[in-house]
Amino acid sequence: MTAAVGAPLVELDRVTRRYGDVTALDDVSLTVGEGEMVGLLGPNGAGKSTLLSLVSGLRRPDTGTVRLCGLDPRDPAARAGLGSTPQETGLPETLKVGEVVDLVAGHYRSPMPRGELLERFGLTDLARRQTGGLSGGQRRRLAVALSLVGRPRLVLLDEPTTGLDVEGRHVLWGALRDYQADGATVVVTSHYLEEVEALARRVVVIGQGRVLADDDLATVLAMASARRVLLAVPPAHDAGLAALPGVLDVQREGDRTVLLVADADAVVRALVRADVPFRDLEVRGASLEEAFLALTATATTPTQEPR
Repeated sequence: MTAAVGAPLVELDRVTRRYGDVTALDDVSLTVGEGEMVGLLGPNGAGKSTLLSLVSGLRRPDTGTVRLCGLDPRDPAARAGLGSTPQETGLPETLKVGEVVDLVAGHYRSPMPRGELLERFGLTDLARRQTGGLSGGQRRRLAVALSLVGRPRLVLLDEPTTGLDVEGRHVLWGALRDYQADGATVVVTSHYLEEVEALARRVVVIGQGRVLADDDLATVLAMASARRVLLAVPPAHDAGLAALPGVLDVQREGDRTVLLVADADAVVRALVRADVPFRDLEVRGASLEEAFLALTATATTPTQEPR
């Protein structure tokens, strides 16, 4: 597990949050230190948004403790240094981009200058345009930019590049990297491995409401590099395939068995050593979603994350 690099800004201690019969977070403990750029990676419904809502004080845990800058997140003093962007953000459509920035800036003692903020996010040419006339990607960039107006110590971003094209993503990534390099702490949720790889050096993998991995980027990338081994075997041998070293999951796909594996070569050698009769062998790359499903297979309680 990767340790926090500075004084803790975010602390969750054995936190559980339920919505009726659904457990969105299940006994989660996590610490984020000052100056970190942390990626919360996981499939949709993993519990990422619920976690951010607890840290920002929008929801309360059912059990466990959440601390923001050492205080209860519902304490206004704790949120004084917090900037956040949820998955969906409403903007006043009749106001111009520059006016919206000025409106938000008016709530802070020492806001980031309008020109600097717009330049960071490639929005300078849009300053006089009404927000109602922006494209979805432009609105998203503006929403993320607004989270930095007050120069927060901690920024929480929930799926920040949703709706952005490739160029827009790279502009936003660059702005966030520059801001974090100045000493801020940034926590980003995403189900895109590429996004977390571009931003974070510490990655927390969340699935079915639990922390499945908390490590450096290289280690988590290795976890996500699973392969699919497809082969036809007699039904009597199916049961023993899950016990082979490196096999994460076993499924059926038509008349063939599909093995999700960490090391395809090692699994094929194990098949030969075990004298398993197989044919029609094929090795393919696994999708990130398949890798996550394999990681979450040990979690016994399925969950959904309210949107």
